[in-house]
Amino acid sequence: MVGSRSVTAAVGLLASLVVTAALWWYFDTLLVFLLVPFVPILFRGLGDSRPEVVQECPHCGFQATTDAYDYCPRDGSRLDRPDE
Repeated sequence: MVGSRSVTAAVGLLASLVVTAALWWYFDTLLVFLLVPFVPILFRGLGDSRPEVVQECPHCGFQATTDAYDYCPRDGSRLDRPDE
C-alpha cells in the first residue's frame, strides 16, 4: 500500500506540473521552465521571524521563548533572564 508521504509527494509533483503547464500556456514561451526553479529563491526569508528569548540557561545555553520554564530541561539549573 502507498504511504501518505508518497501520496503527498505525488500530489505536489502533479500540482507543480499543472502550474508549469498553465504558465507555459499563458506566457506562450518555454522560458517559463527556466524561471520555475527560481521561485523558491523569490520567497526565501518570508516567515523567518525568530521568537524572542525570555529565559536562558547560564550553563548550557538553552533558550526558552515562554515563561513556562523555570528550570533547564537539560541540566536542571535555574533559568536566568537575558540582559536587556
